[in-house]
Amino acid sequence: MSKIFVDACLGKETPYTPVWMMRQAGRYLPEYMEVRAAAGNFLNLCHDPEKAAEVTIQPLDIVGVDAAILFSDILVIPDEMGMDLSFVKGEGPKFSDPLVSQEDVDRLIGGEEAASKLTYVYETIELLRKQLDERGDEKALIGFTGAPWTLATYMIEGQGTKTYNICKKMMYSNPELLHNILAKVTEVVKLYMEKQIQAGVDVVQIFDSWAAAIEPGKYDEFSWKYMVEIAEYLKEKYPHIPVIMFPKGIPAFLDKVYGNFDVFGVDWSTPMALAKEKLGDKYVLQGNMEPCRLYSKEATTECIKVIQETMGGKRHIFNLGHGILPDVPVENAKHFVSECQRISAKK
Repeated sequence: MSKIFVDACLGKETPYTPVWMMRQAGRYLPEYMEVRAAAGNFLNLCHDPEKAAEVTIQPLDIVGVDAAILFSDILVIPDEMGMDLSFVKGEGPKFSDPLVSQEDVDRLIGGEEAASKLTYVYETIELLRKQLDERGDEKALIGFTGAPWTLATYMIEGQGTKTYNICKKMMYSNPELLHNILAKVTEVVKLYMEKQIQAGVDVVQIFDSWAAAIEPGKYDEFSWKYMVEIAEYLKEKYPHIPVIMFPKGIPAFLDKVYGNFDVFGVDWSTPMALAKEKLGDKYVLQGNMEPCRLYSKEATTECIKVIQETMGGKRHIFNLGHGILPDVPVENAKHFVSECQRISAKK
């Protein structure tokens, strides 16, 4: 059965432009908060395939999006590589043992051994594949990973950061060590993505949430080339599985985007017309409404119309230019989805 979202990723004609939202399974939904409370905490929820599958499917039924994105967290990868991960209420994720030396990198579990420990993720996907197939609808399932650079920032800083000064100190004063970390993470991510595909995802997305922390002249060396390595590994083995790249905050880098993948995610700071001019012939574009427009139905509709006019309903997937925020009214999220589908419908 043809899935409209997969068709759109591959640049095929679709009856309307499909839509989904980053962080669509999350805190803005009361139903999600109930399941999370029952799980006890965020990591427990990630580790419980039945509950993770339940919150993955919620936005399909509540909001009406055209694809489900696997509920998990990017930091399960360093967690299973042997780092000590905890989520501190009000502060976010923390690693008690950040990487500072080659000895620290050497103690990490790598390759197949680390990827094989993420069984709860693959079990969640298998459950979802079964549930989605039984429903008989045409909703796609998206798997995902953080990009090696984004993962490395947490592994080196030990937590989220606004300045990235520890990572960037390493980038300029000990680039070899940073490359060793990135290479080790890349090997795990390749196998992790491959196992997600084998478990049943239809599409994969690589999130480089902290791309904007790197100066444009260094971006390829420390992030993009590793993302491309992952994408090309997957496309060679699974050419029918679309790969989405989402580097956030790099309008200055659009001229230098290359690689074998299918969809380029455009963040909200990059004008869609600019992305179309630079990349629209090479890649399907995804995005890019400013997430805060969701606070106003009028501002949402206005933006959808502009994006639709820019893209003309071709080689495009509607999404936000980053994740949905926790206090957005559910009604407004539904409005965004239904308006995307209505405004882009082929007459």
